[in-house]
Amino acid sequence: MKKTQITIDVELDENNVPEKMMWNAQDGGIEKEETKATMISVWDDKRKEALRIDLWTKDMPVDQMKMFIHQILISMGNTYERATGEEDVAFWLEQMAEEFAQKAAIKM
Repeated sequence: MKKTQITIDVELDENNVPEKMMWNAQDGGIEKEETKATMISVWDDKRKEALRIDLWTKDMPVDQMKMFIHQILISMGNTYERATGEEDVAFWLEQMAEEFAQKAAIKM
């Protein structure tokens, strides 16, 4: 069985706020790539709940965070459709993402 690893290295300031993050995914050709934000969700099958880690560096610009959230909402719709085949719900998520973009005044 093949194994692979994805890692995120986080440098913290004296108040434990992320200052710098680097991620690696060797199978994807990513090595020591800097990022300003990450959101990781995992499914806990025993508890039947999503567990999350949301991190962003203190110099992550607010306008870029808005764009990040918008793109995550769009990808959630895509993932939902691939996982369930429910096009109508995926379309609703896409509409919600577009409404978010308008309310958040995202410049695209």
